[in-house]
Amino acid sequence: MDENLNIPSETKTIEEKYKILSPQIKSLIEGESDLIANMANVASVLKWGFGHLWVGFYIVKEKQLVLGPYQGPVACTRISFGKGVCGKAWQEQSSVIVPDVNLFPGHIACSADSKSEIVIPGISGKNVIFVLDIDSTQINFFSGIDRKYLEMIVKLLIDYSDC
Repeated sequence: MDENLNIPSETKTIEEKYKILSPQIKSLIEGESDLIANMANVASVLKWGFGHLWVGFYIVKEKQLVLGPYQGPVACTRISFGKGVCGKAWQEQSSVIVPDVNLFPGHIACSADSKSEIVIPGISGKNVIFVLDIDSTQINFFSGIDRKYLEMIVKLLIDYSDC
């Protein structure tokens, strides 16, 4: 695949962007089995394709989420099980959308610019092996559309990478 993103200027909606970027993501990762390399490319595509504040991965290591590949400002390095939005998604093995991070009990504020967040767990077998974390500078930015497409992208990562 050409390592350049192709997003036509007439693309108007979030769903249109996902429909355009999802096959490009698949093409980027389907020939590469290294999870870290694939995470790095996915983080870049999502950051630059949507203009999010922060896009990245936390990998389960030694009973903690440890910072993995990301795009954006400096981030928290380790997150405990059940703590913050990422820890909750890990604990519940379910995607979490937070419309306003200031109203989320126990939110871990890595950046004061973060206003809303979505976290998608990467599950292999019965275990969460990583989470995809995305922050926006806008309140109530993420929806079920984001959840749907991001869960598909995370599944691609699991399917094509050595997990």
